[in-house]
Amino acid sequence: MKTVSVVIPNYNYAKTLALCLDSVYAQTHPPAEVIVVDDGSTDASRDVIRRYPCTLLESPGNQGVSAARNRGVAASTGEVLFFLDSDEALAPDALANAVALLDADPGLGCVHGILADTPLIDDGPVEHYKVLHAHFWRVRGAGETATAFFAQAAVPRRVFDEVGPFDERLRDSEDLEYSERLAARYRILLTDRIVAHHDDEDRLGRVLREQFRRSQQLVPTVLAARRQRSAGLKANRPLGILSVGLALVTLPLAVTALWPVPLACVALFVAADPGLARFVAARKGTLFLGYFLLLHLLTHVALVAGAVVGAVRWAAPKPAPTPVRS
Repeated sequence: MKTVSVVIPNYNYAKTLALCLDSVYAQTHPPAEVIVVDDGSTDASRDVIRRYPCTLLESPGNQGVSAARNRGVAASTGEVLFFLDSDEALAPDALANAVALLDADPGLGCVHGILADTPLIDDGPVEHYKVLHAHFWRVRGAGETATAFFAQAAVPRRVFDEVGPFDERLRDSEDLEYSERLAARYRILLTDRIVAHHDDEDRLGRVLREQFRRSQQLVPTVLAARRQRSAGLKANRPLGILSVGLALVTLPLAVTALWPVPLACVALFVAADPGLARFVAARKGTLFLGYFLLLHLLTHVALVAGAVVGAVRWAAPKPAPTPVRS
């Protein structure tokens, strides 16, 4: 039986840590070791971790998830590395299924999983929006892909040693950068046989700010995917993004006789992903679907705004390096 090292980076997730660790120790394929890297938490995280028979590594300050994962790997000994975020709890067969999939196909460099359609801790309707959307697009994208998300992912140690560590300079989009290096050598599988419940963001303001921040990497990410001719995972339909962009551009027409133009763009957005709408309606009813679509529209506005800001920064002339005088 393959030995598995579970590596959990943590920063101020005392709220979910016990649920996360309980799920790891309840696995049908018991982990050989569990390593929690506390990345400078200021809450009660370390007190929670010390209640479990895991290895606790304490960072002197917040160094980012890439550094935390690398430190956990360096301290581990398992044949398979399973990366798990501290705000998630695994289904009991997650490790067993990950090992089975990797054993069955040596060409796989990573298997990663989907999020359940119910939250780890129910904090209200905003979180339900986030969880339902995250579940749907991952299930829709299941199969071989060029993108890996390391919130619940297994990588053979030999593969990690070959591809190299996470880029510790990155505090965002580190998964995408690692995926580019990984996909150049091995195949990546997104599977519904690895499932985790996630405690997602439950405040709309924070959801929109996070979407704006992450979307600033959209243009360079798309260009990199085209250069590699790879098909990464897509959380949102391109038609939906385009329709919201057009709605924002034509918004001044709302006070003129051409007001139907931005309205038609919004209608196009609503119709852009009928599968998602049917899924949400089936899970939560038509009333919640209206609420869901409103939040979905707002997050797309933040997405488009972030993409525009990111594109401007990406296209702006870069300052010439300062010459070094001998």
